[in-house]
Amino acid sequence: MNFTKERPFLLVGAGRMGGAMLAGWVADGMDPASIVVSDPRPGPEMQDFLSKHGIRHVTEPSADLSPSLVLLAVKPQLMDAVLPSLETCVRADTLVVSVAAGTPIRRFREAFGDIAIARSMPNTPAMVGRGITAVFPNSKVSEGQKDTIGNLLSAVGKVVWLENEDQIDQVTAVSGSGPAYVFLLAECLAEAGRVAGLPEALARELAEATVCGAGELMYQSDDTPAVLRQNVTSPNGTTAAALAVLMADDGLQPLMNKAVEAAARRARELAG
Repeated sequence: MNFTKERPFLLVGAGRMGGAMLAGWVADGMDPASIVVSDPRPGPEMQDFLSKHGIRHVTEPSADLSPSLVLLAVKPQLMDAVLPSLETCVRADTLVVSVAAGTPIRRFREAFGDIAIARSMPNTPAMVGRGITAVFPNSKVSEGQKDTIGNLLSAVGKVVWLENEDQIDQVTAVSGSGPAYVFLLAECLAEAGRVAGLPEALARELAEATVCGAGELMYQSDDTPAVLRQNVTSPNGTTAAALAVLMADDGLQPLMNKAVEAAARRARELAG
């Protein structure tokens, strides 16, 4: 799909996620003249970015816009206010892609009709180009449009495709909310180090570097997490002693199961 001044790419919402994606697209060579950003109050850094690259900015889409693709990157609580403002510019051949949590495809069909719509769930590592985005397209999305979506979203990380829309809730619970679980792990590991007797600053430095390093090792390795865990676990050693606690019947796995289910349940509630 080619974007032009006459049929531009319209990004609605230029906050952290939208801004990260926009930076990725421009870095990948998307023509800034073919992009329109709609955001009532972009931050100072985003204003500078738009000005530097000559990207058109509007506070609200107008009826004379005729975007070939609209990507919605707004907070879910703003969706009811945003969708009516887009109804006059979304055409029958416009592709609509949402990266907003909690808004089902049926809500977009109510606003725009039976057109090509894809719902996706990225995560915050997209801001450093290491995200993963799960996508569910409706039946109106063509193979060519799927290629376009994949190319766009891969600018900020890996893209996976879902078999049904219900899986979005589970994806939200695992990868969408997942970075917060990892950050909490770093917090808990640092606090455990402090309780064990390390200076607070040192415990934090050790914990953060360990989580980051282990993540990078896992990213670069072809081995599964289970194999990597086994590789650093000597029989009857210190790691084995700790894992005996974490892998007990009342250890980390059942707690993580409960956490993911709670997040998925809340995602279903938000979607109505």
